[in-house]
Amino acid sequence: MPEAVLKGRVALVTGVGRRKGIGFAIAQQLAILGADVFIHSFSPYDASQAWGADPDGVPALIATLQEHGTRIAHAEGNFLDPVVPHQIMNTAVQIFGHIDILVVNHAYSTTGNLEELTAAEIDIHLQVNVQGTLLLVQAFAAQHQGRSGGRVILLTSGQHLNPMPSELAYIASKGALHQLTLSLSAHLIPRGITVNAINPGATDTGYATAELYESVRAANPQGRWGQPEDAARLIGWLVTDDAQWVTGQVINSTGGGV
Repeated sequence: MPEAVLKGRVALVTGVGRRKGIGFAIAQQLAILGADVFIHSFSPYDASQAWGADPDGVPALIATLQEHGTRIAHAEGNFLDPVVPHQIMNTAVQIFGHIDILVVNHAYSTTGNLEELTAAEIDIHLQVNVQGTLLLVQAFAAQHQGRSGGRVILLTSGQHLNPMPSELAYIASKGALHQLTLSLSAHLIPRGITVNAINPGATDTGYATAELYESVRAANPQGRWGQPEDAARLIGWLVTDDAQWVTGQVINSTGGGV
């Protein structure tokens, strides 16, 4: 694709907190394609995980994205708070004037089998991953004025392809996004907004133990893990005009594996 194919368009990408993450790869791909990009992060979440926050912080992410010559802006926000999705969208619109592309990449995720589940953990997953997503899409649609190139991309997981019994609250929330895709598409396509979901498969973002890494690598037909750039390239195409005929789809980008 030509590098400037998204010139004049503005994207909002959530969950961009680490240069190793899928969110950063998506934001970078869209900037390479010429889009101005507003990135959202919630640094305390990354800092609380085993992989940790980006060692150089969000300023390093912004500086790297700015190397591609497009405008970059950023805000922090916890989607557990139901007012934050609209606040994030409003801030982005105030800075850029409009948003053409929404990529909902953020996710709250913990492990735990059936016996370990608590109501609080279930609620947090649903509030951040489902409620936060729906309110973001609502805010996006409200500010969209029929401009060409309206795009919503959701990220799901592999719960429809392979059992994930140790991540029940997480897959319940991701399964909801999977099932929402077609109905959101039907509602928004008359306004010129396509809606698709991506399952990026097992992606090397630094969370896997050595044992898990080797197990997944050996099981994949291509003999490797997915890289953040794999999902980013697919999303980069889906938000261009070349993909205007694709909507309501859940696409598995898994290298032939699950």
